[in-house]
Amino acid sequence: MSKKRRNGGRNKHGRGHTTFIRCDNCGRTVPKDKAIKRFQVRNMVEAGCQRDMREASVYETYTLPKLYMKLQYCVSCAIHSRVVRVRSRTARKIRDPPPRFRGPRPGDKPAGGAGAAAAAKK
Repeated sequence: MSKKRRNGGRNKHGRGHTTFIRCDNCGRTVPKDKAIKRFQVRNMVEAGCQRDMREASVYETYTLPKLYMKLQYCVSCAIHSRVVRVRSRTARKIRDPPPRFRGPRPGDKPAGGAGAAAAAKK
């Protein structure tokens, strides 16, 4: 019989049994090696209140703590909430992680530069 995935949808190679975890979204029990795991880092305070707290603080260089959460989803919830996407048969063979896109850092120059802005004005 043909196989859809090289690993059978799991990361269990050589182990007979793995423990079960509960999906963070729906509560379904999922094998720990099959669950889709994501690590989410958020600020404890939303952006609007951060400035107010910084101005009211006695300390000048106080950094607010972050909230670290390890999220574990079952396959159906991960697909439904777009944590992972359905891929074509040929795209399933690609095993390297997708590229990370990050916003511009403070202090970086704009992508166009000064020359592009002057050329656009003409």
